[in-house]
Amino acid sequence: MLLNYLHSRAATESTPSKLILGTHTSNGEQNYLMIASINLPHSNTFENEVQQRKGGQRSTTRVDVTIKINHQGEVHRARYMPHNPFIIATKSPSRDVCVFDVSKHPSLPKDDGFCPEHKCVGHTKEGYGLAWNPHIPAELLSSSDDGSICVWDLNQSAESVPALKTWTGHSDVAEDVSWHQHSPHVFGSVGDDMQILIWDTRGISSKNPFIRVASAHDADIHSIAFNPHHEFLVATSSTDRLVKIWDMRNTSEAIHCLHGHEQEVLQVQWAPFAPSVLASCGADRRTRVWDLTKVVACSSASVDNAAHELLFVHGGHNDKISDLSWNPMVKWAIATVSDDNILQVWRMDHNISREGM
Repeated sequence: MLLNYLHSRAATESTPSKLILGTHTSNGEQNYLMIASINLPHSNTFENEVQQRKGGQRSTTRVDVTIKINHQGEVHRARYMPHNPFIIATKSPSRDVCVFDVSKHPSLPKDDGFCPEHKCVGHTKEGYGLAWNPHIPAELLSSSDDGSICVWDLNQSAESVPALKTWTGHSDVAEDVSWHQHSPHVFGSVGDDMQILIWDTRGISSKNPFIRVASAHDADIHSIAFNPHHEFLVATSSTDRLVKIWDMRNTSEAIHCLHGHEQEVLQVQWAPFAPSVLASCGADRRTRVWDLTKVVACSSASVDNAAHELLFVHGGHNDKISDLSWNPMVKWAIATVSDDNILQVWRMDHNISREGM
């Protein structure tokens, strides 16, 4: 299962939160792209909710699936267009990227048909990396197991959309891509070649990025995220069990290393409300929330001093956690999903989160 919080400009903390969910079924069962709605408890009732659970009472918080769309193959990743949340792109075992306009689909499938509005072509293998440009409407970026990165313009109305440009700087699987949060033309990519590549879409070369960090980790790099508050900070996560923080102005070495995960780290995301806070999740079935204001130098970091920057560990899952998403409107609220198709929506204890701010 994978997820992504939907964010509407009209949303407030009191309105229901919406989540994009995708299934990973087995034995040929139908997979779905879904939109779910959840009413989170307000801040002033959160402690009552916690006490209810401690007292053995069931939580009143419910997750309701409001839209269910047939999907061909498991949903590797799904992301909505920031400029139009009805438009959702998905990755699957297919080499193509599918794009759906949710407003054109019924709440429940009428048959077993698979009907995306667009198919973005250009890759030769499946993949996971997927990102909409937060600055330019309808510009979609994708990475693939074939090592390539493609970009498409979804302003086109054609059912089959060819790639505008393809980059081939990775020598192995391109695991993830992410747009820079301040520059509309800059994006980053990471892969199984252990490299971090930072590109400019206006550049002439399709093989040479303007920043290349070779051997950035000691194993496959799974995730990359640009800090939305600080234009030079980048976070990456890897099979080497580390989360690393980089300064784009000098990438000779990471400025911080976050130790604590016991197995590969599959995702990392910055908090939308604080420049120093980020979360990571992985195969050790744990989600860790970090505060960089408490971090120690990368050169001296060790497992023993992980507590300096580690705010919280969520250990509620029984399988590896494949995706996480911060709630864009409710501080400290996070949704996580694991490979056994379990969704958990949780929020750190207020006393812990206050200490981290």
